[in-house]
Amino acid sequence: MSNAATLVSTHPSAMTSDAQFHDEVRRGERFTFGSNWASFLETLDDSRIAQAEQSLKEMLRVDTLEGRRFLDAGSGSGLFSLAAKRLGASVVSFDFDPQSVACTAELRRRYFADSPSWTVQQASVLDREFLKSLGTFDVVYSWGVLHHTGRMWDALANVADLVNPAGRLFIALYNDEGFKSRVWTRIKKLYCSGPVGRALVKLMFIPLFAGVAVLKCVTTRSNYFADYKRRRGMSVYHDWIDWLGGYPFEVARPEEILEFYRDRGYTLDNLRTTNRLGCNQFVLIRSVGQS
Repeated sequence: MSNAATLVSTHPSAMTSDAQFHDEVRRGERFTFGSNWASFLETLDDSRIAQAEQSLKEMLRVDTLEGRRFLDAGSGSGLFSLAAKRLGASVVSFDFDPQSVACTAELRRRYFADSPSWTVQQASVLDREFLKSLGTFDVVYSWGVLHHTGRMWDALANVADLVNPAGRLFIALYNDEGFKSRVWTRIKKLYCSGPVGRALVKLMFIPLFAGVAVLKCVTTRSNYFADYKRRRGMSVYHDWIDWLGGYPFEVARPEEILEFYRDRGYTLDNLRTTNRLGCNQFVLIRSVGQS
């Protein structure tokens, strides 16, 4: 990754966020998502970017984001910040993980280095003072992020305040699978416990995941890996690692999320449920008059 992949703008909370992040990693309480995303960027090509753009258009029911402010809360690789920018939005990206911030900044450098309408910062979605400094947005996007904060319901409440009246909140959260989810919480904690735990989990599950994927290719006579890429432009292997290590880890049933946001003046615009382990996707519209 280029040395130019540095913070595009800074906030007073960045140093605090950075110290907290590294402390949690040392204690085995947090997965280093950014190192996985840095590896993913090596696979990034035009087709992945196009698929990311298409997924935004489909879920948000738009053809363009021209003239809209777009917040990527937990930007990860930066792929969807890039997709939103290419669709015409003015973009603000932030992440708690410093290497994720570097990945997002690297994509800004590659594709929109001279643009004043895409800023990248390091911060936590739990930092209300930081969030207040950002203002409000036409689209707030947080895909597979808020359940990794360790305080999911606080994070869900925080992003609710960032959406303009009639604006959209697009979030994805892990489905509550009861006992299965509790088992996976333990597995993820083991992965983050250190090199031995990480190696054990990979050794147990990567061959299993690969075997299931190959079986699907054979039984459905399709290319599982190509189909996966077409969903959101993501990489199946990097998503496996994200799943195995993704800790902290919280879950919710769709009806819990819908009730939570209904009480905050939101109505459902689009929904995709997994009905199993994985993420449910919600696009919610903030009622006019809510502020």
